[in-house]
Amino acid sequence: MSPGFRGRIWIDGEKGTFLGYGRIVLLERIHEYGSITKAAKSMEMSYRNAWELVDSMNTQSSQPLVEAATGGRGGGGAILTVEGEHAIKLFWEFHKDFQNFLRHEEQKLMRSKSKR
Repeated sequence: MSPGFRGRIWIDGEKGTFLGYGRIVLLERIHEYGSITKAAKSMEMSYRNAWELVDSMNTQSSQPLVEAATGGRGGGGAILTVEGEHAIKLFWEFHKDFQNFLRHEEQKLMRSKSKR
């Protein structure tokens, strides 16, 4: 197996993790399904855990990323705000830059090994 680098990024806030891969996927699923419950199920996550993650992101952001409507006759729902859509876009840009950085460092490592 040739050496290489792997990694993930997390964006921390004042209260710990603000955004990371799993949280971004959760936001994408909420956008797709229009529901925290359905998003959580699609990720094999409890509703409670999903809600706590959404609440944490909303609390740490200057603007909410997700707006939820309580259930009732027509059922509840959740929508991604413009801020939430922006957070997803920004995260994937950071992720792409980070992966490019890892590839660059991997190439440097391979070049240094070939010079020995």
